Amino acid sequence: MRVARPGDLNAGELEVWRELRAKSQAPENPFMEPEFTLAVGRVRSSARVAVVYEGGEPAAFFPYEKGKVGQGRAIGFGVSDCQGAIVRPQLALERDELMRACGLSSWEFDNLEAGQSLFVPDAAAEYASFVIDVGDGYASYETILRQQSPKFFKTTAAKERRLGRQAGEVRFVFDERDPAALARLMEWKSAQYRRTGRRDRFAQDWINTLVQQLAHTRAPGCSGVLSVLYAGERPVAAHFGLRSRTVLACWFPAYDPEFAKFSPGLVLHLRMAEAAAAEGIGMLDLGRGAAEYKDALKTGEIPVYEGASTRPGAGAVLHWIGREPSRRAHGFVRNRPRLAEFAQRSLKRAGRLRGAGK
Repeated sequence: MRVARPGDLNAGELEVWRELRAKSQAPENPFMEPEFTLAVGRVRSSARVAVVYEGGEPAAFFPYEKGKVGQGRAIGFGVSDCQGAIVRPQLALERDELMRACGLSSWEFDNLEAGQSLFVPDAAAEYASFVIDVGDGYASYETILRQQSPKFFKTTAAKERRLGRQAGEVRFVFDERDPAALARLMEWKSAQYRRTGRRDRFAQDWINTLVQQLAHTRAPGCSGVLSVLYAGERPVAAHFGLRSRTVLACWFPAYDPEFAKFSPGLVLHLRMAEAAAAEGIGMLDLGRGAAEYKDALKTGEIPVYEGASTRPGAGAVLHWIGREPSRRAHGFVRNRPRLAEFAQRSLKRAGRLRGAGK
């Protein structure tokens, strides 16, 4: 086994990584491809990859970030929506052995991929990642939507027509290359984070740079895709995500609040589903976390896990002290709908107060 910075992996190792993912039974999520880890490695000095060899050939890859006292996290923790190790089937690999070789006393994850047998037993919570299945084509998906919620589909279509009449012809670009459109999306998203009382991810330089890099990444397993909905010449909604051959991982959606009454975000997602199906993509992964638009659009869900794997040591104790009380508090609130609704209202109120104070 060797531990390397992502940029120090050689071409042969990267190719084996891609082959292992292609042969796995898991969905082809682009966050699990080497291109995502390579991009994180360029913006995070703590990024590492453990390469496990069997018979002189690479047999497993474990991307992670290493902090103080051996405290580790999933690569790109905080923005990565699918995490875990890339392992050859039937490889005899022990979790503690792997963590010891990496110098890790703990490894934290919040979107662990289903089927990660090394780490799933350590999960503290399971969540649903909502998905849209367009494997049978967009027409089939539209039929499902009309059956599940005929009022929703009819209302959204009517709003799209009204948007066109009042703001200009509606058009959609699935893979927009204009950097100004990406900058506009990031502005909208930052404003949304502040408005809803959440931490602004784009206030962090490394996330800004990561997204900019991935916007220019073009690989079969991991390509940045910026989708934009226009009314006339004006962008009204946009989304930046990552795609593989068969999966579009939805990541950063946002819209211009001035057009909120037209539900441009919903219109955008329907157009994305249609374009993705035409591209041969079978699934849009909307990610974990409850949201009304996900409930309206989803056809199913897949599990992801949150928790941490630990080995005895000071790092494991520090992880428990720093993370577990917070996780338990979140779980307590999440399992009590009225308390969760109050917390959500409080976040939004705090966001409004911060905005008013500027």
